[in-house]
Amino acid sequence: MTQSLPLAEQVILITGASTGIGAALAQRLTTEFLGIRLVLAARNQEKLEAVATHCRKAGAEVLVVPTDMAQLEQVQTLAQSALSNFGRVDALVNNAGYGQMGPVELIPPEYAKQQFAVNFHGPLTLTQALIPTMRHQGGGRIINISSLGGLLAFPSGGMYSASKFALEALSDVLRMELEGFNIKVSVIEPGPVKTEFFQVVSEQVEKTIPEPEKTPYRATIAALKAIEQRTAALTWSAQQVAVVIEKTLTEKNPRPRYVAATGGGAMLLLMTKLLPRKLVDLFWQRFYSIDQVAKEWKKR
Repeated sequence: MTQSLPLAEQVILITGASTGIGAALAQRLTTEFLGIRLVLAARNQEKLEAVATHCRKAGAEVLVVPTDMAQLEQVQTLAQSALSNFGRVDALVNNAGYGQMGPVELIPPEYAKQQFAVNFHGPLTLTQALIPTMRHQGGGRIINISSLGGLLAFPSGGMYSASKFALEALSDVLRMELEGFNIKVSVIEPGPVKTEFFQVVSEQVEKTIPEPEKTPYRATIAALKAIEQRTAALTWSAQQVAVVIEKTLTEKNPRPRYVAATGGGAMLLLMTKLLPRKLVDLFWQRFYSIDQVAKEWKKR
């Protein structure tokens, strides 16, 4: 059964493994658990191969499967490739994702659909494909990488938070449904992380809102573009988040949720449990300059 295997003998499938948290996790597991077997997936094959080379030099056996998580046929092929190559998958880390930011009014339907395709439907499809094998082999672990944005919604993050809220709900249901099969499900909720996340956010904003000065949301879009600098003091490295994921992989009884953020637990408790909802709303409205949008609109 899976729980009797040391991590060094397990097969770990990591999506979004070419950069950021996924790459950091692959490299950490390779260093800490000699001989571990990894399945690495992401869209960029060149970057994937670079991570795989690093891991192989450290003693890992690595299968690289270029995969676009928005293409469900490719996701199913990823699962099949992993099982054909190794015969099992002991842990799935659904890490691939990105942030589609901007005021909800301005997000075109196709971009909203793409956000859910990558952040929700891809992980769902991959998880469904691997559950029968995990059940047959005696157990497994499913770790979904969410976000503090999966707990708390904020202006300009509507599409991103909606997709992560959905992933959190899916994780809760799977945890209950799969417990009897010894398949443990956990969620990791990082705060700001030093990765390509904010670069992708900026690129998506430019694609979806090419002329922000012509919209009522000029102030909030400007605030959004500066978000990386404004949250710099709270930013974790990808390596720090990888340590939390490793803990989830190795603990005998992993918790349902792990917050990977500076003061994240206290902040969430304060904002969601102690403060009135109106005060929480006002905080986020000011942080993302929605209050300025309202003031400018009233002056017109």
